[in-house]
Amino acid sequence: MATQLAPLREVERLSSTVIRILAGNPGKFTLQGTNTYLVGTGRRRLLIDTGEGKPAWIASLKETLQNENATISEAVITHWHHDHVGGIKHLLEFSPRTIIYKNQPDEGQRDIEDGQRFQVDGASLRAVYSPGHTQDHMALVLEEEDAMFTGDNVLGHGTAVFEDLSVYLNSLANMSSAFRGRAYPGHGPVVDDGPKKISEYIRHRQQREDQVIQVLKSSRPSSQGADAGDANEWTSLEIVKIVYKDVPENLHLPANGGVLQILWKLEQEDKVTENPDTGRWRIKDRAAL
Repeated sequence: MATQLAPLREVERLSSTVIRILAGNPGKFTLQGTNTYLVGTGRRRLLIDTGEGKPAWIASLKETLQNENATISEAVITHWHHDHVGGIKHLLEFSPRTIIYKNQPDEGQRDIEDGQRFQVDGASLRAVYSPGHTQDHMALVLEEEDAMFTGDNVLGHGTAVFEDLSVYLNSLANMSSAFRGRAYPGHGPVVDDGPKKISEYIRHRQQREDQVIQVLKSSRPSSQGADAGDANEWTSLEIVKIVYKDVPENLHLPANGGVLQILWKLEQEDKVTENPDTGRWRIKDRAAL
């Protein structure tokens, strides 16, 4: 997948208010690396996320601050994953007065509430509680640009993973209505039309759900050992093999997590049920679908 990714500069000014600093941790799940953002136009700046604390990121951050003649008054963390919080310790080593804000904060950090505002010269940020990728996830609206820092709920390349599909879809809808401009994602390049990208995410998730339902409506082939009693019951991995038939098999296990999320959502909606003895799933009320 790395060959398909557009190269990003280690440090790049994206607007008069926003500078992106890559965290120096490219990889399968981090794409070109975790994005951290220096926000504002004056001496006091806001930092969004801290990467993993890689030496390359720390060096880039220090150099950027020197070039901008700036300091970091506050750092706002989008969520708890290591590639977003790992640099907090290193940040505080050279900037001990920086205040760290995070939903569900750790010791020494301050909490973030939905709608909370952060302000420095040239930038006003409004927090949008957006659980889904994680339960503590926060997006941030940059009011001067009508843009949003989307964290890992929306990426600049591909789709995002999530802990709870129903919660995630609700958050996407809330995020979409909160801004009209760019999306500055936690990974990947800037998205010029953020709400459009979010709509694509929602459609994609609905398409996957429709595909899962279509599989559950069908009968398993006899080659899979189906008998008359369970021919309409499927394991999640059997569903993956059909829905993701064009995806390399070594990616089927990660895809299984997404299919399980769909099944749990449909179960909450009373549309499917799991056989506790076999772990297989079936349509609960075929007429309803």
